[in-house]
Amino acid sequence: MTPTRHGSTTAQPCPRADFDVEAAVPAVHAICEEVRTRGVDAIRELGERFDGVRVDDLRVAPEAMTAALEQLDPDVRAGLEESIARLRAASERELEADVVTDVAPGARVVQRKVPVDRVGLYVPGGLAPLVSTVLMNVVPAQVAGVGSIALASPPQKDFGGSVHPTILAACALLGVDEVYAVGGAQAIAMFAYGVGPCRRVDLVTGPGNIYVVTAKRILKGLVGIDSEAGPTEVAILADDSADPVYVAADLVSEAEHDPLAAAVLITDSVELADAVEAELERQVPATKHAERVRTALAGSQSGIVLVADLDQGVDVANAYASEHLEIQTRDAHAVAARIRNAGAIFIGPFAPTALGDYCAGSNHVLPTGGCACHSSGLSVRSFTKAVHVVDYTREGLSAVRDHVVTLAEAEDLPGHGQSVAIRFES
Repeated sequence: MTPTRHGSTTAQPCPRADFDVEAAVPAVHAICEEVRTRGVDAIRELGERFDGVRVDDLRVAPEAMTAALEQLDPDVRAGLEESIARLRAASERELEADVVTDVAPGARVVQRKVPVDRVGLYVPGGLAPLVSTVLMNVVPAQVAGVGSIALASPPQKDFGGSVHPTILAACALLGVDEVYAVGGAQAIAMFAYGVGPCRRVDLVTGPGNIYVVTAKRILKGLVGIDSEAGPTEVAILADDSADPVYVAADLVSEAEHDPLAAAVLITDSVELADAVEAELERQVPATKHAERVRTALAGSQSGIVLVADLDQGVDVANAYASEHLEIQTRDAHAVAARIRNAGAIFIGPFAPTALGDYCAGSNHVLPTGGCACHSSGLSVRSFTKAVHVVDYTREGLSAVRDHVVTLAEAEDLPGHGQSVAIRFES
């Protein structure tokens, strides 16, 4: 259960999980083609094959969602309501106003932010019913002004082929009434092609297993996607001031997600590394999903990275570009300010990654696999697009007509220049 220790010099301090999307492409392409050509029948058969249950009505009845909310544990509902309130407050601050630029008299360019018309949101339901992912997808989409929201989650054999009731309750709480008991690559294909009762969407968001990620890659020319989010990961940058009990608990919490989850400690303190290893020996056997945690911690994607000092630790953290990065050091705010590459940064001993999973107000759908060096997590911006509106008067066009004609001729596109010049011939 103890992570492997690594040296500290490479830009890839320890390997990522074995998550070979390219290897999955042939199988997932076949699934997508089945859905495209055979529609609902293919989705039913694929659900029976992969989820162990055949679903007659892919769309969940609204009454089932209402009933799920009525039967929801009051404490769970209170937690969901608090999470929704915090995420909505943060999301509303992300809304962007139109940008108006008067470049010259009679020459105006406006950048408008326009919501996507229709989105398909995917919520995993394999190892755990990720009800929090419902919130993380739906709330920013609603704040952005998306007019049509569909959600898919795998059918559950234990619940008669319907979606997990806690997920249904969250949908009811948020006013989402278009929910499909469809999982895996077939759900992404259903969204992209528009199959059966599900109309085609413009954008698909949400995390998933390798089949979901591969389907998003295959279909992203047909439909927009947020990212190719793979196995979850946390890196913890810590010095000898960190509490090994907290550090170990945070590594365990991330490893609990999936046997492929990555849990990485980056430290300049051998003493802390030793103490964390001892804590893991104590904490792992006591956790509910001990075998899953052991597998993740023992995997090549997890480890303890020993660095010479915190400066090198910052370099390693930036090179690793983790989905989640915790900073548990002296002057943690100053250290965090030096981080460029991370999906989300958690500062100090009282901001564990689990806070971000549920109630921080931040979004937990984040870039994985090193993609944090160029990509951002899910947000209101993910559900909007920028449209330039060009508003010129005759005076405004006249001021640049000669430039347009000259540049058009330089590109051997005289019709372009003529389309401007003709407006001033009389």
